[in-house]
Amino acid sequence: MDTMLVLTILVVIGALAFDFINGFHDTANAIATSVSTKALKPRQAIILAAVMNFVGAMAFTGVAKTITKDIVDPFKLENGSVVILAALIAGITWNLITWYYGIPSSSSHAIIGSIAGAAIAAAGFGSLNYGGFLKILESLIISPILAFAVGYLVYTIFKVSFKNLNLTKTNKRFRYIQILTAALQAFTHGTNDAQKAMGIITMALIAGNYHHSADVIPFWVQFSCAIAMGIGTSVGGWKIIKTVGGKIMKIRPVNGVAADLTGAAVIFGASYIHLPVSTTHVISSSILGVGSAHRVKGVQWGTAQRMLITWFITLPISATLAALTYFILDLFF
Repeated sequence: MDTMLVLTILVVIGALAFDFINGFHDTANAIATSVSTKALKPRQAIILAAVMNFVGAMAFTGVAKTITKDIVDPFKLENGSVVILAALIAGITWNLITWYYGIPSSSSHAIIGSIAGAAIAAAGFGSLNYGGFLKILESLIISPILAFAVGYLVYTIFKVSFKNLNLTKTNKRFRYIQILTAALQAFTHGTNDAQKAMGIITMALIAGNYHHSADVIPFWVQFSCAIAMGIGTSVGGWKIIKTVGGKIMKIRPVNGVAADLTGAAVIFGASYIHLPVSTTHVISSSILGVGSAHRVKGVQWGTAQRMLITWFITLPISATLAALTYFILDLFF
């Protein structure tokens, strides 16, 4: 069998595996608040998230196009298929490590850092599309800050609006609303996170000369990534759910609704303008913003600090892993 075809098949398999892992790694964030407040039972939350992730992934391709062409130029990428395969192996490895330890790290940071690291190993720093790459980095940095601020504002509005209502009755009503906000958040997750694997597969198809446009995502690529994300979601990610849903702050239904609405708004806004963001960062930051507005001392800042450190180290570690992986693969391909 032709070497290029073998590499392309391996990339497709690796990208779908990445999407599957992303499903149980990152989607846990989308349903963590609804599970922790008992608005949904775990099985119900996972089924809801799996369906809404699939729908979201089928609804948009803008972020996939950004991943395809804005980090590196797939038409000029030296030894492109090996670069992409190395990036996937590194991204999957880091995702599994952080999942095992229950740390809500960013799959977006992992795969973007991995693509950059593998490309640099193959063709030097000049291989990066700095305009697009910096735009992506800006979105990854700004989005959690925005989510924190919006979460703080939304919950402050909630506190003022519902201050005279009976707390028990209010929480009961918000528990029902949270079913809708959890579905919305899972949908927006699909509009952004599933797109990354679509972009990677399209890059590989271009590098292998099997596809000729960075602005068109083949339907079979979109559908298979949506399926992989949905199946991954159905597996669940209880380690992450425990961290996001209970170790940042004690979440009540009203807190959960505020955080879900914030996360969904920021993620969907990014998807609308075709920018990849870290759903992990956005959702966790929205909870931190809501928690700060509710009661600063009620936030477990030790957990937040551990998450923040992981966010900072993910990109350089994944880039280094990808570079090393590329050098190993280059010996065989």
